[in-house]
Amino acid sequence: MITKVFNMVVNYHFSVLKRRRRRIMNQKRVHTPEGVRDIYGLECKKRLRLKDKLNHVFALYGYENIITPTFEFFDIFNSEKGTVSSKEMYKFFDREGNTLVLRPDITPSVARCVAKYYDSEERNLRFAYTGNVFLNNSSYQLKLKETCQMGAELINDPSSHGDGEIIAMALDCCLNAGLKDFRLTIGQVEYFQGLVECIEDEDVKEQLRELIINKNFFGLIEFVESLDIPQAVKDVFVQFNELNGDVDILDKADALVSNETSKRAIRKLRKVYRMLKVYGLEQYISFDLGMLSRHNYYTGVIFKAYTYGTGDAVLKGGRYDNLIEQFGKKAPSIGFAIVLDSLMMALERQKIQMEADFTDMLIVYEEEAMEAAIPAAVGYRKEGKTVILEKKDRNLEDYMTMSSDHRIGCVLYYETGDTVRDLTKGQ
Repeated sequence: MITKVFNMVVNYHFSVLKRRRRRIMNQKRVHTPEGVRDIYGLECKKRLRLKDKLNHVFALYGYENIITPTFEFFDIFNSEKGTVSSKEMYKFFDREGNTLVLRPDITPSVARCVAKYYDSEERNLRFAYTGNVFLNNSSYQLKLKETCQMGAELINDPSSHGDGEIIAMALDCCLNAGLKDFRLTIGQVEYFQGLVECIEDEDVKEQLRELIINKNFFGLIEFVESLDIPQAVKDVFVQFNELNGDVDILDKADALVSNETSKRAIRKLRKVYRMLKVYGLEQYISFDLGMLSRHNYYTGVIFKAYTYGTGDAVLKGGRYDNLIEQFGKKAPSIGFAIVLDSLMMALERQKIQMEADFTDMLIVYEEEAMEAAIPAAVGYRKEGKTVILEKKDRNLEDYMTMSSDHRIGCVLYYETGDTVRDLTKGQ
């Protein structure tokens, strides 16, 4: 008897544990992994509408859509290409043992594609893209690991005219999205490159670069003072955090340097500014000679667009004249990427009304009105109207709430084959 009771107790606790384990597993299944999220409902509608508005700008400038694979060979994004570090990539293997990565950046994929399919093309090529990128950020950074980027690339154009076109289009994207209070800041990689020409140690150059990228100007000054370099160069680095502002800052940056590389960078920035004045967009522009990027493939003009309501730039871009050559084609290029998630966040926090597509009509019908309601829905759809068709199984008030929540234009209630009520108008 004791054994029987003992077994019953054991079996009971075992079944409780099984149920608890099953409950925990079910809970895990409803959650997404860290750093990714679902996008649904009204947010999804707004997001799709925003994509349409940005694609419209790309089309106005004559940029054709391009789609590249979500994952590529690791070599497309390795350190020699100047993309993100290996530890920030999602890596896996195919059946042949090749190392593959989920793309952390779309520009190198476009560069590979251009080198392969447009090898002999010398005319200017214009591409626009939309796609998700993946960065294995540290959890403490509280950033999404999967984000959506929309961007554009101008291939084969080495001129300041190309710089001006891309930056003008980037500004038009910000304006068309609905931003009013924002600033696009422009820098020039060659200004920094000219300053470090006197330094032979590549590790020292990289340390200087990291300090500037991180805006650690106190650390920069301390490190520079320890280097055996000309005092004139040290003086420039000491003032690096002050080399930002409107177009007049270019005069100060020019006066501080004597090397040709840095002076050429200033001349290029002046040309870009003149072009943006012609576009009528100069009021949105500022300059920062202390701007550098973690993407080492940038060779000239670089730029970022900032607005309030987000902790990072909503748009980033620059010139990369040597990247495509690493894939086999010499093609100077420039482009930018919009971080759609950051742009959406900024618009939301600034309470800027974001458009979402309407559903034209909701048709609710009683069983006896089916033969009238369905042909009516078919007819409206042939006219190009969007129609949700539902057999009535709840209160009419619930359908009115549904129409409000899901941006539905009107609600028609087919009570009988001969009786149709427009609930939106109270008829």
